Amino acid sequence: MTHLTTHVLDAALGEPASGMEVTLAAVGESIIAQGITDADGRLHLGPDTLPARDYTLTFATGPYFAGRGVETFYPAVTVTFTVTEGRGHHHVPLLLSPFGYSTYRGS
Repeated sequence: MTHLTTHVLDAALGEPASGMEVTLAAVGESIIAQGITDADGRLHLGPDTLPARDYTLTFATGPYFAGRGVETFYPAVTVTFTVTEGRGHHHVPLLLSPFGYSTYRGS
């Protein structure tokens, strides 16, 4: 399993947000990995280990909603988080609607 996973849920539809592009990058540096959420809205992303530092996950919410013919206020959602030594796996879920979102550190 990769060091980082995410799960995107479309709260407006009450179902997983499948087919959404997600990008992992170190803050201030280039992209580390990109992927597309599966049918369950899940994605394993990045290398087996991530060095301790700050990272961003950018969720391409604009194209996701446009593909469904839905207007959105957020063309992208970027979550910045910190990886520390010895913390192991990181899970960063996103609960999404066209006009709001929330995230938390999952397990």
